Amino acid sequence: MPVEVQAGLAGRGLKLGEIVPCRETQAATVLALLGEPEQYSYPSIFIYGHQSTGKSHVTLTLLQELQLPHVVVSCVECFSAGLLFERVLVSLFGLAAPPLLRHSGFSDFVRLFHRLNASSAQPHQTLYVVLDRAELLRDMDANLLSGFLRLQEFVEDNVTVILLSEIVWEKFRPSTGCFEPLLLHFPDYNKAELQHILSQAAPSSHPPELYSTYINVLLGVFFAVCRDLRELSHLAVLNFPKFIEPLEKGEAKESDTHKLWKNIEPHLKRAMQSVYLREVSSVQWEKLQQQVEKGEAETPRAMSAHAHVELPYYSKFLLIAAYLSSFNPARTDRRFFLKHHGKIKTNFLKKHEKTSNHLLGPKPFPLDRLLAIFYSIVDSRVAPSANVYSQISSLVTLQLLCQVGHDDQLDSPKFKCAVSLDFICAVASLAGSSESRCVQWEA
Repeated sequence: MPVEVQAGLAGRGLKLGEIVPCRETQAATVLALLGEPEQYSYPSIFIYGHQSTGKSHVTLTLLQELQLPHVVVSCVECFSAGLLFERVLVSLFGLAAPPLLRHSGFSDFVRLFHRLNASSAQPHQTLYVVLDRAELLRDMDANLLSGFLRLQEFVEDNVTVILLSEIVWEKFRPSTGCFEPLLLHFPDYNKAELQHILSQAAPSSHPPELYSTYINVLLGVFFAVCRDLRELSHLAVLNFPKFIEPLEKGEAKESDTHKLWKNIEPHLKRAMQSVYLREVSSVQWEKLQQQVEKGEAETPRAMSAHAHVELPYYSKFLLIAAYLSSFNPARTDRRFFLKHHGKIKTNFLKKHEKTSNHLLGPKPFPLDRLLAIFYSIVDSRVAPSANVYSQISSLVTLQLLCQVGHDDQLDSPKFKCAVSLDFICAVASLAGSSESRCVQWEA
């Protein structure tokens, strides 16, 4: 780590472990790459890792604490090259930057950047341009990514571009080649690191040991399905009042971990149904928990947007048919959808109906079987038409159906149903009562 950087942090009484917990190694690497304030640094740095692994937090915290001149640009907000150029120039040079036309190219941006930096108060100090969600640069002008990687060379001054992304560099590299940036990977937090970070948000009204115990319980439930720090922080804040409820009522002590766990266990299991979805707000979730306790609501899906899905008339029947095709064996189609299916042996039914198909997951089915079930459950006679096939394509686009197999399999494509039983029951109830009975047929 550079000596001046160490002195800058020490002068503020800061340590890496305090400002970026559990990311000391990555932060030290970033500091080493930043170098001294007035020395040339590496032209471009590519920092990648999954969501909520500390990429943006570490980079921005170090730049702010060391008071280095920088600009942070979200490629989601600046969705065009013109907006991106304007944000960089205005943030670095303020009102001195003249307005850049939205249709201006990268060469105009470089020319204006060089002129403004030469006339600035500290022309030789390193400037840092941080591009968050940098994978969106691939959808902009073809020369934009390659240009930013070599911005230091083009403006002939000390500029470092830092790209933050959730995908690996191999998916960025253009076929024509480009300047290779330095790569820095941020791995996922492990369970101990999440425990340490989340425990730092303990409320002042309760002992830190109690909150640490609660975080341990929370991670024991959610760590296998969710390692997103932001999502876990949201869940921790949302469910903590329920965890301390027995303490406030005087029914348990802080040392009664088993009793506290038994009180919150059903609430955490219900919360697992909406991890990442955020289908309800925190206030709605608390109201829903009260309704569940009073018996007024059965599941958290009652307030979900999926419970009020709006689909075209035939799409509802197609989705029901897809669900029945995915969770019913093909050998049962005659029994369910033909009036004269013949007698089925009792031993055969007992042998093949021991395991619920919901435990085995959805099975792929051919398009012919989907249409056959669709024509048998729909109320009116429907002729095969482009309208029916286009609605199947729309269901795939909405990710309610998943196409499996090769993309070039045009003669007999196969699909899977990607919705739950609660979802299909809601669709069936909107479609009509007879379809609700069809859904109950699944083996």
